Amino acid sequence: MLRLSKLTDYATVILSHIAKESGQTNSAMGVAEATGIALPTVSKVLKILVNANVLVSTRGIKGGYALARSPELISVADVISALEGPIALTECSISHEGCGQASGCGISANWGLINQAIQHALEVVTLADMIKPINMPQEFLIPVSSLYR
Repeated sequence: MLRLSKLTDYATVILSHIAKESGQTNSAMGVAEATGIALPTVSKVLKILVNANVLVSTRGIKGGYALARSPELISVADVISALEGPIALTECSISHEGCGQASGCGISANWGLINQAIQHALEVVTLADMIKPINMPQEFLIPVSSLYR
């Protein structure tokens, strides 16, 4: 199963809140209160996002955190990379040096293709997309017969 860390999940929640408050600076305490995420965790995530140039911070009494660029220019890939490092499904997607099977592996290029497809999918979804309300039906039905094809 491909799974992102809780910190990455928290980062998307925090960034979504800040994006909705576009044009305003947000204190760590205010973000913690608005999102329900513990202040130490919010502070940690904010620091990581500032270091990754996703957020900017301003010191002082009216200081706080704001997006480094517009929500349309911050992709989900940017957020994931900031918290998780390079997006890679397998070790060979980053480097062949970490794999003892690289010399005899005939499918590493295929993993590279899959990794590129996922990277592209994450790059086209922006923070602006994440804060848009989406109208999903409460439930949807999948015909059982389609499961046996």
